[in-house]
Order: sequence, then structure tokens, then C-alpha cells
Amino acid sequence: MSTNNLQSCKRKKFFHGHGRQSSSIDDLGLDILVYEILIRLPAKGVGRSKCVCKEWLSVLSTRHFAMMHCRPLLNSRILLPFEAPWNKVNILTSFEGLLCVCFRNTGKLVIWNPLTRAFKEVSSSNSRGLYKPKSDAIGLYVDKTDDYKLLHIKRRRGRMWVHVYSSMFDSWHKITFANKLRCWRGKPIWSNGTFCKGVLYFLVNCFIENKGVMLFGFDVESERFRLKTFPRFPHAYYDGNLVVVHKELHVFVTHGLPNWTVDLWRMEASYYFIMLYYTYYKYWQVSCRIK
Repeated sequence: MSTNNLQSCKRKKFFHGHGRQSSSIDDLGLDILVYEILIRLPAKGVGRSKCVCKEWLSVLSTRHFAMMHCRPLLNSRILLPFEAPWNKVNILTSFEGLLCVCFRNTGKLVIWNPLTRAFKEVSSSNSRGLYKPKSDAIGLYVDKTDDYKLLHIKRRRGRMWVHVYSSMFDSWHKITFANKLRCWRGKPIWSNGTFCKGVLYFLVNCFIENKGVMLFGFDVESERFRLKTFPRFPHAYYDGNLVVVHKELHVFVTHGLPNWTVDLWRMEASYYFIMLYYTYYKYWQVSCRIK
């Protein structure tokens, strides 16, 4: 065998192994295939890939893959698919890659998927889905049938209404019992909703009525609101911000004027909170992990 043929044989053995082995797409492994190749496909390409086999359909249909697939958007320029300049559009809330935005001049609500550029204007002819800043609250969530829904809390002239929009049926329905909650009267300040484990959570600031901060949970299956336990503080004023970390509900609580202190609490067993961190803001230095 000549020297060139010998070197050629060595190269084949190095790249392809010994014997009659041949490389195929199965040799890559499902994890590498999904999270290094398929995750880089455009949305339509992912949809076509779901037709390859049942295993691909199962993996590509998970919410984990959907969130991973949205990450490249963070480093890309996003263009609005509807005719409106950015300074006339407010992003209200987000959930699993979907955005709920409103037009400042009309108050109309739109659910928008920046990845696919698909959007749906959900405002109806009977004034449902018209958003008013500083009065209304919004929350996106998904139920057990994978129906993505939008909850809209509307407040007008001291009264409140709650409506839910279903993307599956393209329709609104009213939560009839919502006005029975006495603590909703007056002028509380509502946060937008944060979805975690089947419940859409809202923080309600009621310091005008000396009720402090309250936490409400909207169970998406029973469609009922329930008052939840929220950490209490001796200070005259405190505020909170909800966030989901590792699929658990957390809240940052700011309190202690004039020297701000920020605590991080985690909800346990869906009814009480434990403190994880506190930070003393006077010198922006002290941070302590509690648990």
C-alpha cells in the first residue's frame, strides 16, 4: 500500500471509526439535536420538525423548548408587525414568549408573539379589552387545556369588572362574582399578574385606605380570587414586586424609609412566605442570605 493510501485509511478511521460504521443523525443524541440544531430553526421550521416522529413532537411541544427557542430574540432587533410607532405602544406584561401590548391612543389590547410576528387584537366592539393606564391590570396565563388566556381587571368610577379572553375561542367572558370583594373598593393600585403553578398573582397597594399591601391569587381553573398571606412590616410604607424563580413565586419587598431595605421572600406551600435575602440600601453594601 502506498504512503498516500495509508494516510487516507488513517484519516477515515479517525473520522468514522473502525470497521463499517457510518455516522447518522441518530448518533448526535436527542439533546444535541434539539438544543444545538432545532432550537436555531425559525418558528415554521420547528412546526415542520414536529411531523418527523412522535419523539420530536413530544420534545418540541414542551414549554421548556418554547422558552429556550425565544432566547435568541434578546440579541436581535424586533420590528413591530402592526402599524404603530414604538412610542405609541406600551408593553404591559409577558408570558412564555407572548407579549400583551396596548396602543396609547386607543387603549386597544394586542397579544403578540415577536418570534413568529403573529398578533391578535383582542379588543371587542362592546368595549372589552380597552385598557386604561393606572386603573386597570392585566395578566397572561395558560390553563390545563393549553388555552392561552388574558385576564383584564377594569376599574371605572369606583367599580370593578373582570373579564377573561380565550385565544382558543377568540371570545371574552365575565367573572361575575368579582365585585363581591369589599377590599376592591376605593382606589387601590394593582400590579399586573404573575403566573405560577396554576395561579395568577396580583399585588394590591391599599395604603390610601390604610390596608397596606395585599396579595390576591386568581385560580385559573375555578376562576376565583383568593386573598393570600403577604409579609407584614412595622414601617409606614412598603411595596413589593413579584417574580418567578425556578418555578417558585418570589417577592421583593422594599421598606424602611428613608433608608431602604429590600427583602427577597419565597412562597411556601401556596400560603406563607419565608425570607431568603435582605439588603440594606443606605450604603448599597450589605447583603445576607437567610436560607
